[in-house]
Amino acid sequence: MAFAIEFFLRRIGQGLVIVLLVAFVIFTLLRIVPGDPIRIILGPMTPASVLEETAKNLGLRDPILVQFGRFVTQVASGDLGRSFIRGVQGGSTGGSQDSAGFDPESRASVAELIGTALPYSLQLAALGIAFTLLVSVPIGLAAGLRSGRWPDRLGLYVSSFLVSLPNIWVGVVLIFLLSAKTGLLPAIGYKGFAYTIIPAMVLAIELSPVLIRAISVSVAANLGETYFDVGLVRGLSRRAMIAKHVLRNAAVPLLNLFGAQMIGMLLGGLFVVEYIFSYPGLGMLTINAVFQRDFPIIQAVAILASGALVAINMLVDFASTTIDRRLKF
Repeated sequence: MAFAIEFFLRRIGQGLVIVLLVAFVIFTLLRIVPGDPIRIILGPMTPASVLEETAKNLGLRDPILVQFGRFVTQVASGDLGRSFIRGVQGGSTGGSQDSAGFDPESRASVAELIGTALPYSLQLAALGIAFTLLVSVPIGLAAGLRSGRWPDRLGLYVSSFLVSLPNIWVGVVLIFLLSAKTGLLPAIGYKGFAYTIIPAMVLAIELSPVLIRAISVSVAANLGETYFDVGLVRGLSRRAMIAKHVLRNAAVPLLNLFGAQMIGMLLGGLFVVEYIFSYPGLGMLTINAVFQRDFPIIQAVAILASGALVAINMLVDFASTTIDRRLKF
């Protein structure tokens, strides 16, 4: 118990620093890249005086450190702010203001927008991971348990083939084959769970190659360890050694891979896949916000994504140390 408390206190402190650094970098980049969000908010025909007055009222002309300090204080109080562009009904209202300026109260709450989009992304991510495990675990285990034989070569060929497929191309092909051509599954937008299946398949195709090779390499490496031969000499069956020791020891590098690489790939894949399929999740919300320079949404999603990565890596490291107490994080 003392180890768990000390571990989580230390890692939470480190995680907060990482999230703050990520938030500051995103916050700064949004304000130094070319393009003024005020012109998108009010429209190109708005007088320059109104543009400047609105920018000052929103605090966009203050020094970056002052803006960031105000933003962190606001987030710490539980307020993610209001969208620059989206109205309270969720639709885009950029460029529709008159000379009276900009009313923040007419804009949607960022927390509500994220709360609406997040369940769709979680559903897609969960189904994508499920498809990935269904494909990767059998192939990877077979390849690792029969290293150098045909299952190993099959795993290598399958992973090499899948990793060479661009997810955009895969998405278009699956839309044509499973939706437009045969009508088996719906593809664009979201009107029910069936609309999640094809996007999840694209995610699985992107994630599976890494996991197949990781499983096969980790299992094969443990089969070559001395403890495996010693167990067989002492009378334990090969099946018992694999089930009780090999898979347990192979899980540590797989957990680290999942936390360090797979989750990052999943988040990146969600953004691309949701945009391809017009899927109403966080990825689609963020990409639209980038096009519209909707700072509050981009900043909030960046904090949410970095916080999720930190939390998942923290849990993965704790699970790894529970499996193998020799590890120190």
